[in-house]
Amino acid sequence: MKQATCADRLREAIFVRKTKQVELCNATGIPKSAMSQYLKGSFEPKPERVSALARALSVSEAWLMGYDVPMEANKPKLFPGEAINILQGQTRMIPLFESVAAGFGCYASNQIIDFIPLLITTDEEAENTICIKVSGDSMYPKIENGDTIVVHKQNSVDSGSIGVFLIDNEEGVVKRINYSYGEDWLELLSINPEYMPRRFEGADVERVKTLGLVKQVIKNI
Repeated sequence: MKQATCADRLREAIFVRKTKQVELCNATGIPKSAMSQYLKGSFEPKPERVSALARALSVSEAWLMGYDVPMEANKPKLFPGEAINILQGQTRMIPLFESVAAGFGCYASNQIIDFIPLLITTDEEAENTICIKVSGDSMYPKIENGDTIVVHKQNSVDSGSIGVFLIDNEEGVVKRINYSYGEDWLELLSINPEYMPRRFEGADVERVKTLGLVKQVIKNI
C-alpha cells in the first residue's frame, strides 16, 4: 500500500543521503528539468528512471515509489566465488498484482500488493514484466493456488505455451493455448483434467485476447 508520493520519498532520500540535485542528475543522466518536475510532484518518473534513481540513492525502488516497505535496498545474496558485478544493475523490483484482472487493468482494480526482486537484463524487459498471484487450481499441479507467475506482456504466444488471456474483455485466465496456423480456431486448456477445454471457432476467436507469456512459476511455500 502506498504511504507517500514519489516526490516525497525522492526529497527524503536526497536529504538522508546528503546529495545534491545536480549530483543526482549527473549520476543518473536525468536532465535537471525532469528532476525538478519529479521533486515538485508534477509527474512521476518512468520505471527505468525509478531504477536509476534508486540505484544512485541506494534505496529500494518500491520505497521510492511510495510503498510501505523498508527504505534500504535489498542486496542480492551471492554464492561463494560469485563476482558482484555479475548482478549489479540487474536486480529489479517487479510489481506483484493480486489477480490477472488487476495486473492488466481489466477491471477497476489495479492494485499492486507487493514487489518481487527478479534478475532482469534490460530496462525494456523490466518494463514489460509483471508478477501475478494465482488463485484457483485449473493449472494444477504445474501452477497451484497461491503461486506467483512471472509474465512477459505480449500480444501473441506460440501454440503449446502457457499464457495469460482475456476472454470477452472481462475474464482474465491463465491457460495453455492450442491452435494451428492458418486455421480459424483455438483452444484454452487447463492442466487439471477436471476442467474441460474451452474451444473458440470462427468469429469467436476474436473473443480471446493474448495478454502475456508465463515465463516462470514461483511456488507458494
